[in-house]
Amino acid sequence: MEVLRPQLIKIGGRVYRKNPIQEQTYQHEEEDDDYYQGLVECAEEPCETYEVVQTPQGFRCTVKAPSLLYKHIVGKRGDTRKKLEVETKTSISIPKPGQEGEIVITGQHRSGVVSARTRIDVLLLTFRRKQPFTHFLAFFLNEAEVQERFLKFQEEVLEKCSMLLSHFSRVRLCATPESDSGSPPGSAVSGILQDHGVDSSIFQNPKKLHLTIGMLVLLSEQEIQQTCEMLQQCKEEFIDDISGGKPLEVEMSGIEYMNDDPGMVDVLYAKVHMKDGSNRLQELVDRVLERFQASGLIVKEWNSVKLHATVMNTLFRKDPNAEGRYNLYTADGKYIFKERESFDGRNILKLFENFYFGTLKLNSIHISQRFTVDSFGNYASCGQIDFS
Repeated sequence: MEVLRPQLIKIGGRVYRKNPIQEQTYQHEEEDDDYYQGLVECAEEPCETYEVVQTPQGFRCTVKAPSLLYKHIVGKRGDTRKKLEVETKTSISIPKPGQEGEIVITGQHRSGVVSARTRIDVLLLTFRRKQPFTHFLAFFLNEAEVQERFLKFQEEVLEKCSMLLSHFSRVRLCATPESDSGSPPGSAVSGILQDHGVDSSIFQNPKKLHLTIGMLVLLSEQEIQQTCEMLQQCKEEFIDDISGGKPLEVEMSGIEYMNDDPGMVDVLYAKVHMKDGSNRLQELVDRVLERFQASGLIVKEWNSVKLHATVMNTLFRKDPNAEGRYNLYTADGKYIFKERESFDGRNILKLFENFYFGTLKLNSIHISQRFTVDSFGNYASCGQIDFS
């Protein structure tokens, strides 16, 4: 973290600065609760964004939060809650573990209750960002034509760009100082090495082809329901206007890679664009992303959605259930080390640059749950909206 450019946290229409403190690594999750100390500079002045009720005993404010995050407000041996109560001169009541409910803050002074509420919100947001992604908003790309074309793509890539060790050995044994083609010694072997790392294990499951709009951390049934309602609001406010109440006809064609070196590729994806050449799909997903970021349901990482359908990913090599590049980062952008073997994609990019995967009619946005499978082999959907 840079001292002159600290991380900013937006809560209730206000922006708070996260203090630059030395990061610590803990062996047990419960010890993360010490993270409260020096976490953020909190405003002490009255804040009109919180609903604070005056009672005969003073003031009262409630906070809704999933029970999974209660432990971060309590802290190890209750230390975090005690520190909050002492510093803000309030009393904080938290439901027991496993019980859903509200965190209740009471105190003699409104400013103290507001300060406690602000600090609790910061803690909740901070530790929510440490949770692994649970769901994602997506279009499914599992129409029969596209699945068949994807399998054709896989077959041709493995045929033309995957060289087995046995083939390598034969060419090496047959190589002579002067070949019939006049090529320099060892050139055939070099050609084979160009396709390093390409094998069947790194291809996507065709039933799980999808376009991701944004990743979500949903920690309760109430948050899933909130996401469904937000998606429905998007439909009513702008999706129907953009789509015209009809499916969006798109083409899936051409391939591209994520990183900067085509000789060391980890993710290869297919490009998706509107069949009529318009920008409606990009406009639609960008506005959905913007709305969910404003609500706090999606952590802001990008200002625009990069439309792509992952077709090859080296994470699949050791874990067939891995789910794209999102496995590499936490929601707050911290890198998670995962050992992976990149592949040389130069021949694939050259031979299949404009490969045609087919046309689709995008008619639904799904709230998909990670690491699940429905009866069709796709991700299980917790809710959806339809365009028509």
